Amino acid sequence: MEEKYDFIILGAGVTGLAAAMYGARLGLKTLCLGTTFGTELPIGGVITTTNVVENYPGFIRLTGTQLAEAIKKHAESYDLVSIKEEKAESVKKDGKMFHVKTKKHEYIGKTVLFATGTKWRRLECPGSLELENKGVAYCALCDAPLFKNKVVGVVGGSDSAVKDALVLAEHAKKVYIIYRGEKIRPEPINLQRVAANEKIEIITKANVVEVKGDRLVKSVILDLEYNGSKELPLQGLFIAIGHIALSDLAKPLGVKLNEKGEIIIDHKTSETNVPGIFAAGDVADKPFKQAITGVAEGCTAAYSAFEHITKSEIKTA
Repeated sequence: MEEKYDFIILGAGVTGLAAAMYGARLGLKTLCLGTTFGTELPIGGVITTTNVVENYPGFIRLTGTQLAEAIKKHAESYDLVSIKEEKAESVKKDGKMFHVKTKKHEYIGKTVLFATGTKWRRLECPGSLELENKGVAYCALCDAPLFKNKVVGVVGGSDSAVKDALVLAEHAKKVYIIYRGEKIRPEPINLQRVAANEKIEIITKANVVEVKGDRLVKSVILDLEYNGSKELPLQGLFIAIGHIALSDLAKPLGVKLNEKGEIIIDHKTSETNVPGIFAAGDVADKPFKQAITGVAEGCTAAYSAFEHITKSEIKTA
């Protein structure tokens, strides 16, 4: 049996959950589909893999999971919100309505929000894919305890990479940050923390060109010598080289994407080029991606969806 909604949200990270809360406040019957969308993340999304969040207004310090749970609980306090752990397999437009299909159900909505987020970008070199879950990993918060007293590396130079290194240093004996640029580029406070941590060593202007191992990671090969050798012994390698926008379901609808695969939106309204379709959070084309900016965009999208429905229904009355 088809279920009808005013506002269907694809993705239940903090962006989608906040949009669901705000949609309900505006009187929209709202469905939030919490899916993995190519990742293995729970409801709450990428933020749940963050050990410490210190930049969300109103909370001096908490975990990503705690933040996601607080926003989810807020959304669930409204009777108009339904959160389901189902994966959208297709989205089709039929007149002014949208049909969202999962394995179990078909949902019909007046508006759709893509809050599908991103997935981790893989390291494309020999051995990396073969040794995933055998020492090659993407979530330091999830897997750091498995590397207690071991030597590990983090590929990347962003704030995310540095935060991964700091989490790993709580367990590992030694942590290398391997970055292709001249210097890493985290937030200043995290740069200070890395500099003060004796377990962390930074290797710059270097690329990992091969991951070696049999059943488990044993070493990586760099494209330059470090301490007299291109081979660096490691027992774990964490990849933090960016993300890929999960926008595959949007493209068949005629939604415009940029060269990165991000959904192009009007940053004042979160609207896409297709009426009734909105996007927010990490899947959208914004340079600054944070939980707080995603939440703001999600709330903006909910308001824009409300206006779209109101105007459409006035015109067709």
